[in-house]
Amino acid sequence: MRTSRWIAVVAVVALSAAAAAAPGEKKALGKFKETSWDFGKIRQNDVVFHEFVFVNEGNAPLVIERIATSCGCTAALASEDTIGPGKSGKVKVTFDSRGYSGKIVKYIFVESNDADDPRRELVVSAEIEVPPQPRIDLDRYTLDLGLSLEGEETSGRVLVRNTGELELKVEISHPEFKFFVNGKTASFPLPIASGKSAEIEIRLPGPSKTGMLRDYVLVKSNDPLRSTVSIYVSRYVATKPELKKLFDKYKKVLDGKD
Repeated sequence: MRTSRWIAVVAVVALSAAAAAAPGEKKALGKFKETSWDFGKIRQNDVVFHEFVFVNEGNAPLVIERIATSCGCTAALASEDTIGPGKSGKVKVTFDSRGYSGKIVKYIFVESNDADDPRRELVVSAEIEVPPQPRIDLDRYTLDLGLSLEGEETSGRVLVRNTGELELKVEISHPEFKFFVNGKTASFPLPIASGKSAEIEIRLPGPSKTGMLRDYVLVKSNDPLRSTVSIYVSRYVATKPELKKLFDKYKKVLDGKD
C-alpha cells in the first residue's frame, strides 16, 4: 500500500514539473498608466485633449481592434494598431465642449486582444463653465389651429421667454404668415430682456387649398445653444359645403337631441 501511494505522489510531482517546464501561452496584456482623466474646469466651446499611455506587458503583440466613444462630442484614436511586447502606445482623446454645461462624464471603449481585459473602459470628465448668455424657451412648439373655413384668416399665439442672463434677440420668418406683438406688426429682431417674455401672434391668411395643412415657422435668435428652433403649425381648412355637411351631421348632437 505504501509503495502505491509513493508511486502516485511521484506521478503528481512529475506532471507538475512537466507543466511548469512547458512553454507558456503567448498573450497580450495592455497596462494603462491611468484609465480616467479629469480636465477640471473648462470654458464652454473649448476643445481639450488627453493621451492615455499604455504598455504591452505581455509576450505577444497587442492589437487594437476598435475604439468607440459614448457620444459624438468625444473622439479617440490609437497611436498604432499593433504594439509589440514591451512597447508603449497611446490613445488620444479629444473632447468638444460645445453645447455642454456643468459636470460631464464621457466614456471611451478600447477593444483589443488583451487577454485580461479585451474591452477596456476609459473615462474623461470636466466641469464646463458657461458665460452669461441669452436663452430662448417657447411655451409650445406645436400650434394646432383646429378647423377653419376656406379663405378665412386664422391665428395663434406663442409665448417666447428669455431664461438667460443677457438680452435675447428674436427673429421669426415665414413667406406667407404675419407676426404681431400687442396688436402691432412685430419689428424684428425683437429684443427680450433677461427673465422677460413676449407673446407673438401668428396670423395665417385664408388659403386657397383645403384639407389638412401643415407648416413650419422658423424662430432664430442669438441663443448660442439654440440659434434656430421651429414651430409646427397645423389646421384643417374646409369648404362651405363641407362645413355645412359637418354641421348637419352633428346638429342633433349639438342640440342635445341624441
